Amino acid sequence: MKIVIAGAGEVGTHLARMLSKVNHDIVLIDEDPEKLQRISSQVDLMPLTGFPNSFRDLQDAGVSKADLFIAVTPFEDRNVFACIIAKDLGAKRTVARVNNGEFLSDRNRERILRFGIDEVIYPENLAAKEIVNSIKQVGTREMIEFSGGKLILMGIKIRKNAPIVNKSLEDISHINKDILAVAINRGPNVIIPHGKDIIQSEDIVFFITTKTNQNLILEISGKEIFEVKNIMIIGGSRIAQKAAEKLGDQYNIKIIEADRERCIKVAGKLGNALIINGDGRNLELLKEESLEKMDAFVAVTGNSETNILSCHLAKSYGVRRTVAEIENTDFLTMAEGMGIGSIINKKLLAASYIYKYTVGTSVSHVKCLTASDAEVFEFKIKSESKITQKPISELDFPEDIIIGGIVRGNSGFVANGDTQIKVGDLVIVLTKTSSINKLEKFFK
Repeated sequence: MKIVIAGAGEVGTHLARMLSKVNHDIVLIDEDPEKLQRISSQVDLMPLTGFPNSFRDLQDAGVSKADLFIAVTPFEDRNVFACIIAKDLGAKRTVARVNNGEFLSDRNRERILRFGIDEVIYPENLAAKEIVNSIKQVGTREMIEFSGGKLILMGIKIRKNAPIVNKSLEDISHINKDILAVAINRGPNVIIPHGKDIIQSEDIVFFITTKTNQNLILEISGKEIFEVKNIMIIGGSRIAQKAAEKLGDQYNIKIIEADRERCIKVAGKLGNALIINGDGRNLELLKEESLEKMDAFVAVTGNSETNILSCHLAKSYGVRRTVAEIENTDFLTMAEGMGIGSIINKKLLAASYIYKYTVGTSVSHVKCLTASDAEVFEFKIKSESKITQKPISELDFPEDIIIGGIVRGNSGFVANGDTQIKVGDLVIVLTKTSSINKLEKFFK
């Protein structure tokens, strides 16, 4: 597939890294030659210095023969216009990053389709959804629902008091056959586990299960279920506003924002939150606003260091659920080690969302696991292929790939060696990023 990416920021470069592992023909265009030089020294792609809203530069990038054009610069208007030009020049499919939720409405989607933009992505909206999921499902670092919740992926930090510490995966399977560990983050390493692997304290384990077993997984992982009612959010960003909107009226929400004008704007938009003008780094202010009585603390200031440290402070005051937006990817591993409940990186969320358009219509969901060199895919089996010929145990899958579960009709179930995949199934697959290219021969 020939793919042209406009924008060598973190979204564009992360996408380029992912796509280069699957042997796509990638052109990355940006006006900053230094950015292009850095990424081209690490990734197999063609760098092109130019502007994404220039007819000539896009022609030089070969957009007329592109299967996919992706515009992910920081500027919404530039991305939209670049997609219009790319489509006019002959690009088969276009995706634009936007900063305005109006693009997501059904009525406006029809309009932008007429302009030649096939898909828009709003990273702040994706980040807000992650925050809401993190608050509603306490005890998890990450949670992904497949096919409306028929199967669930839960990432959980295992503490030393957990009943499953020092237990093998075979031992866990005896507890419940509908619980399967599909990945383990152990320090900087990702393990795709198998029956004899042992779970250790401080591992982050990703389980595939059905909705009825959520509480059982939390129980065997040593997690206590508690209700979230009082939420403090530091930063009145678009992410904070979207998250508050999605949370609705069932929570007591306080948003602390340093900019007075933004406070007034946010207060005018949100009727379900108390907006406070102040510096979220001011401990006395946080104490005055009853930090110690909060059930959840969310830091989305746009400054990764501030978000990490404020969440760490909140934990020291007894807040049980913390969520931090961390856009500097160099800080992700450090933040995991500090015990922050959930980490949000809107650039990685955006890259995951866009990535599914590069792997064909058989993929309905892709997610990069946070602070992990692993990806989870949801494949739709549309025709007979290698994966439908034999039970899973006889398919000779690489060690770094594991099938977690199957959705068949209205039912979801965890896969095992005897599972036979059929046409029409939705298949949940987890793989190390380096092994993505090995998937193709099984699903085509």
